[in-house]
Amino acid sequence: MLIFKEFTFDSAHFLPNVPEGHKCKNMHGHTYRLRVWIEDQPDPVLGWVMDFAVLKAIVKPVVAQLDHKCMNDVPGLDNPTCELIAVWIWNQLKPSLPKMIRIELHETPTSGVIYEG
Repeated sequence: MLIFKEFTFDSAHFLPNVPEGHKCKNMHGHTYRLRVWIEDQPDPVLGWVMDFAVLKAIVKPVVAQLDHKCMNDVPGLDNPTCELIAVWIWNQLKPSLPKMIRIELHETPTSGVIYEG
């Protein structure tokens, strides 16, 4: 069974490796939407895959490292494309969420990435 929880955060970034004149070379911001997926069987007593409050407590500190920040200043995110941000988030969360199987990161309502490690 799969469960998920969504989070939002606002961050600024610029993409240093795109060609001159590309609009993403300039500092700009997004309201990101992150969805974290966990796969397991429901606990036979509690009836849930994972307590959503526990999931939130694990994810929120990672999101806080990005929220209202310039992501280029976050160690490991010197080229913060949506794809590389997703990998960074995955690497931060996976040790505490071994049953996490997927994250989705939307940088706009119509653009994003799915990463499965």
